[in-house]
Amino acid sequence: MRGRPVEGREHPDHRVDFHLSPGDIQAVRFGISPGHEFAHAVRVLLRPEQHPLQWGWLRQVRDRLPREPFGLLAQVIGADGYMPDFLTADARWDMTPVDELAALREAPIPGILVDLGKMILRSSGERRAALVRMHADPVRARALIADAWDQVWDAVLAPVWPQLERLLRADIAVRARTITADGLSTMAGGLHPNVRWSDGAVRVRLRRHSEDVDCRGSGLVLVPSVMSSWGCMVITEAPAQPTLFYPARGVTAGWARDSAELEDALGALLGPARAGILLRAHVARTTTGIAKDAGIAASTASHHLAVLRDAGLIASSREGNRMLHLRTPLAEALVGAAL
Repeated sequence: MRGRPVEGREHPDHRVDFHLSPGDIQAVRFGISPGHEFAHAVRVLLRPEQHPLQWGWLRQVRDRLPREPFGLLAQVIGADGYMPDFLTADARWDMTPVDELAALREAPIPGILVDLGKMILRSSGERRAALVRMHADPVRARALIADAWDQVWDAVLAPVWPQLERLLRADIAVRARTITADGLSTMAGGLHPNVRWSDGAVRVRLRRHSEDVDCRGSGLVLVPSVMSSWGCMVITEAPAQPTLFYPARGVTAGWARDSAELEDALGALLGPARAGILLRAHVARTTTGIAKDAGIAASTASHHLAVLRDAGLIASSREGNRMLHLRTPLAEALVGAAL
């Protein structure tokens, strides 16, 4: 017999159950977390051999990594295991890297002390000594960590954030459509092999942790991830929103290709003009705005939009006297698959 799971030790029966009210679809929402992507980018840089889907990105960024700021973040984040919650604000649909950094600079000191204390218990040697120093002066540590975050982000993730964000939003669009068409249980079961719907709860198999989390009244945030493409992670402790991070679909070794390459790939399928319109339709824009960005006449833009709309790739809606155009979930999946 393999025995019962023990907290902190690997066991195949560890699981976290996020309990929801029966049929409460509105208790589940999606969000984006630049902080989660960033923390896992640090782990990829620490152990690149374990992350082959990130090798294309690694080739682009490894020569411009600022060593000293990265060394500080490596001590805080570590290569595996527990990750400090204060590095990630509550994920939202409209969360931006600027928002994430601002939240980190104002992260509550009591929470930082708790997280640093947990990491001290899980570390040894030079890393432990560095964490103890941070714990002794958390205000200074917070400022240093935020400054390092800013420098490393600019060097390694800012150049590819548009590509990464497209994948995240494409995944969310497809998952949201699955909830509408097939229900919450089907969507949850398709997130990852370690996730399923069980007796009114989203159940997640984890390596070292088990917990029952009551999400009734608070809800559950589902957050896709490109950088942590190997499995799932959770945030369960208040005051943070209960959160499940799962691998985004459609992540390939070429996900970090620049926009010009992606536009060429879509152009081979749709034609250059329509590919460009579709690629930039991740936010709602007017026909005039689309024509200006594409460098074409408004009448030509209207024609291309009509073709894309008939194909189910663009949704158009009126807002006052303006007609706004936005990618559909089908288009999000198409753009994501081209990455």
